[in-house]
Amino acid sequence: MIERYDAIVVGAGQAGPALAARLGAEGLTTALVERQLLGGTCVNNGCIPTKTLVGSARAIHLARRGGEYGFSAGEVKVDMKSVKARKDGVVRQSSEGLAAWIAGMKNVALVWGHACFSAPRTLEVEGKSGQRRTLQADRIFLNVGGRASIPEIPGIDDVPFLTNSSIMELDALPEHLIVVGGSYIGLEFAQMYRRFGAKVTVIEKFPKLLPREDEDVVAEIRAILEREGVAIHAGVEGMAVSRREDRVVVKFGGAAGNNEIQGSHLLLAVGRVPNTEDLGLKEGGIQADARGFITVDDQCRTSAEGVWALGDANGRGAFTHTSWNDYEIVAANLFDQDARKISDRIPCYALFIDPPLGRVGMNAAEAKASGRKLLGAKMLMTRVGRAREMGETQGFMKVIVDADSKELLGAAILGLNGDEIVHSLLDVMYAKKPYTTISRAVHIHPTVTELVPTLLQSLRPLG
Repeated sequence: MIERYDAIVVGAGQAGPALAARLGAEGLTTALVERQLLGGTCVNNGCIPTKTLVGSARAIHLARRGGEYGFSAGEVKVDMKSVKARKDGVVRQSSEGLAAWIAGMKNVALVWGHACFSAPRTLEVEGKSGQRRTLQADRIFLNVGGRASIPEIPGIDDVPFLTNSSIMELDALPEHLIVVGGSYIGLEFAQMYRRFGAKVTVIEKFPKLLPREDEDVVAEIRAILEREGVAIHAGVEGMAVSRREDRVVVKFGGAAGNNEIQGSHLLLAVGRVPNTEDLGLKEGGIQADARGFITVDDQCRTSAEGVWALGDANGRGAFTHTSWNDYEIVAANLFDQDARKISDRIPCYALFIDPPLGRVGMNAAEAKASGRKLLGAKMLMTRVGRAREMGETQGFMKVIVDADSKELLGAAILGLNGDEIVHSLLDVMYAKKPYTTISRAVHIHPTVTELVPTLLQSLRPLG
């Protein structure tokens, strides 16, 4: 028996529920299909839980630094069960709020199960108990997300390992956490667990951590982590893993010669893959690239008529905020006569170590490759009064500007509240205003942001 809907949304991650709500509000009967957890990666094992853990780790770190601020907290003892309970409580609050929202949506039915195309605009949904339902709709929206990539390392099938999802279940402190992967996820967990009290080693196969960042940004981030006791090995070769009693052994070579590191836990943080291999894309007439990312146009439409793909699985963003923007683009084009598109958005993201890195627009290499005449400026956080007052002087701020148009091209704010401060530049970029709009602005004192105009007033030609 076929169940007919006006629209089907597959996946209740960042874009899915909001889109389902809008579809229902427009009078369309809508099925929202979810196979496991409402909220997707962000709510359950991504942004919300990790940043909750980062918050706990920061509080612990500051308590240990009490002497710098004129107090003593005594010996700081970390209770990982309580840390996890706090994280679980924040996640539960978010997921329960989402469930209540979905339950109250007009014209929206929540369907539990795994959806797979059996024909164009036809989905077979298998529930947890094995029952099957056939759903059809003229409009289908895929918001299926992604998961941790498991690298092909010799011996990996023979050792226990953690991913960004399974590490969320730890309620005891690892004695020595080995992190394979020196990018955004890996470095956040590395600092977090070092602050909880674990010994932490990061192993990265590329010579440079965070390959999309400028060399000076990467060097300062590495210095921040190493000052806290995180051991980092980059440019490793021939990595292999094995099990030795209750230990995980990682062997690798490189410029420093052969190395062997033993740890109690192994975290794999080497990227993400889309949840598309069991979606029946071929049966649905939907094209994907070699890595499994669904091919979409500038308004999230797939190669199949009446099918859109939003969020991580379309390979056009891989962030919660870009997934939400995909929803806004689709809704605007369908219902608001507003031809919004993916290419309108300016790249922006953050690395949530402490202090955080806020990034918008181009990096230095991209700006130079554009062939423009460039201006640049950089300011150490040691020059920022607010940072000195807070005892948080690590990092720096830097910007790149088009010398002819005065257009802001990119910025990196690595320092106190950098993930928030960078938006003062991003908003000017979206407004398509020259950098002088902000360089002449009067900001509140004492803040970190008040130094952004001063930074822009010090622009110099870049070679």
